[in-house]
Amino acid sequence: MEIINIVEPHQRNRVIKLFSELWGSTKMVTSSGCYDIKNLNGFVAIQSHKILGIVTYVSRKNGIEIISLDSLIENQGIGSKLLIQIEQICIQQSKNRLKIITTNDNIHALNFYKKRGYTVLSVLENAVEKARLIKPEIPKVAKNGIQIKDEIVLQKIVNKRIFI
Repeated sequence: MEIINIVEPHQRNRVIKLFSELWGSTKMVTSSGCYDIKNLNGFVAIQSHKILGIVTYVSRKNGIEIISLDSLIENQGIGSKLLIQIEQICIQQSKNRLKIITTNDNIHALNFYKKRGYTVLSVLENAVEKARLIKPEIPKVAKNGIQIKDEIVLQKIVNKRIFI
């Protein structure tokens, strides 16, 4: 498996198509903003010319926010490798915080991030209702039967400085 930057136009076009299929559009809406995959930095995991995963992010003054992380094949280490790539970008940019927002129904994602050292920073009640005003295609109920209502903000400190 190879991790490739999506800055290359060919890769970006493939990512845009796949992202639209996965999420209904190229738009991603969270409490931190409205983002278009066409304008985000990110990486893809590729094997035999097939995209296996995507991660997109924005760099902020105090850290990096992961906007999306999708692994198309579960339990193969794809998401973990993409997450490690973003953690390396955070370190390269001398930032110390990585942040991700997920929804209350996404139990799999919550477990995934917590196993990798992320902690819950806050819960934003009914944040998804506001997001639906911008992106109405966000479903009200997840495939697992849980109502999609709240956003859960997680963070990880990646550039710990030790002072003696």
